[in-house]
Amino acid sequence: MISVISKFLRNKSKGATAIEYALIASLIAVVAITGMRLIGNKILSQLNNIADNLG
Repeated sequence: MISVISKFLRNKSKGATAIEYALIASLIAVVAITGMRLIGNKILSQLNNIADNLG
């Protein structure tokens, strides 16, 4: 286990790449969550509108 960690620390290019991928994945997650919340609110509004018109 220690040898794996030491290899990871010695190879800085792989560490930097891993950090960059983590940042990109985080950004994609934030955008996806925001988009889903906006779409979800619009769908909820439409369903409430339909329910009001039916009732």
